[in-house]
Amino acid sequence: MRPSREAPGNFYCNICRVARRAFHRRSQKRVLIVDDVEDNRRIYTMFLTAAGFEVQSASDGHEALAKVRTLRPDVVVMDFAIPGIDGWQVTRRLKRDPQTRRIPVIALTGHALAGAEQRARQAGCDMFLTKPCLPGDLQQHIEGLIARSATTRRPKHVE
Repeated sequence: MRPSREAPGNFYCNICRVARRAFHRRSQKRVLIVDDVEDNRRIYTMFLTAAGFEVQSASDGHEALAKVRTLRPDVVVMDFAIPGIDGWQVTRRLKRDPQTRRIPVIALTGHALAGAEQRARQAGCDMFLTKPCLPGDLQQHIEGLIARSATTRRPKHVE
């Protein structure tokens, strides 16, 4: 009689569990949250992690640039009022760099003044959101942007 695959400690069950975890880690989408306010980073990180994203954070412009280059996130959520290099300049640098220009950037900012959205788009942002932004709303925007970005990154089929 074969042992049940559901039995605790079963060899096959453990292999399947490890394989599922490895697949899940590879298939998780990476998000970089750039915000100088620790509470904002913590709330968005906790919510997006629970939703299945791999989330990293940065508190200033220099850290954001370094993390984008090493982590290669699928999307960057960028506040503009950050220490060091501001979010406007970080976004411009990311969009000028051939290695990072295709990474979508979502502006998430309290700068809701007239012309802020146009300025964000000119800097290279793919989406503009104002604070306060509910974590669930941010998640929906991230998922939509990643899906849209995935279709534009695919190589065209040539016959």
